[in-house]
Amino acid sequence: MRVLLVHPNFPGQYAHLLPALAARKGTQVVGIGARNAPVPDGVTLRVYEPPPAAPDAVHRSARPTHAATARAEKVAAHALELRRSGFVPDVMFSHIGWGDTLFLKDVFPSSALLLYAEFFYSPAGADVGFEPGKPTTVQDAIRVRGLNMPILAAVQASDWGMTPTRWQRARFPEWFQDRMSVVHEGIDTAVCRPDPAARFTLPDGTVLKPGDEVVTYVARNMEPYRGFPTFMRALPALLAARPNARVVIVGGNGTSYGSPPASAATWREAMLAETGPLDPARVHFLGQIPHPSLHALFRVAAVHVYLTMPFVLSWSVLEAMGCGTLILGSATPPVQEVIEDGKNGLLTDFFDHEALARRITEVLADPKRFDPLRRAGRETIRERYDLRRVCLPRQLAVIDALAARRRPATWLEKA
Repeated sequence: MRVLLVHPNFPGQYAHLLPALAARKGTQVVGIGARNAPVPDGVTLRVYEPPPAAPDAVHRSARPTHAATARAEKVAAHALELRRSGFVPDVMFSHIGWGDTLFLKDVFPSSALLLYAEFFYSPAGADVGFEPGKPTTVQDAIRVRGLNMPILAAVQASDWGMTPTRWQRARFPEWFQDRMSVVHEGIDTAVCRPDPAARFTLPDGTVLKPGDEVVTYVARNMEPYRGFPTFMRALPALLAARPNARVVIVGGNGTSYGSPPASAATWREAMLAETGPLDPARVHFLGQIPHPSLHALFRVAAVHVYLTMPFVLSWSVLEAMGCGTLILGSATPPVQEVIEDGKNGLLTDFFDHEALARRITEVLADPKRFDPLRRAGRETIRERYDLRRVCLPRQLAVIDALAARRRPATWLEKA
């Protein structure tokens, strides 16, 4: 079998799939991406230079399509070179979001094209129009349609889609949903596991351990999409109620989604201006930390707060559950697909910082009472998201089916 994996942030969501394919006897794997990355022996990675941003002369609604087309052209150039060298893939797997996939089917018309279908934008029912008092406007709807134009072109040219959650599948047009498998990238439960001997050392030298009153918040960047304002507004009441509590915040100061604040350089600055100074001996902003350190932090946390608008579900919350951490999440559809309040975690309203502070305080006051939820949370990951037993075999099964020109399973019957 010959497989072409395309992702601008290579390997991206193929981090586990790539070595699994490379290890298969008789499988040749080629990658195309916009950055250099280590690859397993036998894998060839071709790198393109990301195109510049669309010029101001391009209509703002057409800029996503302009950017996607520029990327697609660069990927197609590499694909043409591969075809000339005699490499014709059985299956091409490409992320839907940046445009890399647009011309692949034109270069390799006989190859099956599988899309990593992460998100389809909509003017209602997801992130747009979610915030109270800010209903969707016509301009919002126009912007969404512009974002979806290259995604729709990619879908039209594809043979199949793979998406991590049922909710993400439901965002796509109904006529494409019938050609989608629900398969998460997977959580390695041998790595993400509880450890009663775990320790985490803070920059000031303080060593945290299981049983301490540790509250964690993790996001790629501290911003409204991941509920950072709500979390920060909960801290003054929490710190007053639990004088031994420590809050550990992991994340960058950039903006991954949405807009930066109007009144400050970062959302961290904006929220500290609103809440007032927070004791640096108790509230620790760590920035971004190595992955193994993140797992160690999860293992010592009494409760991990995960808030998200209706948007792509973060890997971090599932990894935390795998580590046996109690999750206090937002009652939003992506989280509710994984967590049932009082069964395998806790849920609270995304915007209600007072309720969030109360629930965190409740956990810290009697953490043992929530041990059954911690165990149930890890079992949820083992049953539904385990990398080795569930997700990776299903990913490979989809690729095998497409290579054999069979219809892949969708796993929709699996709750």
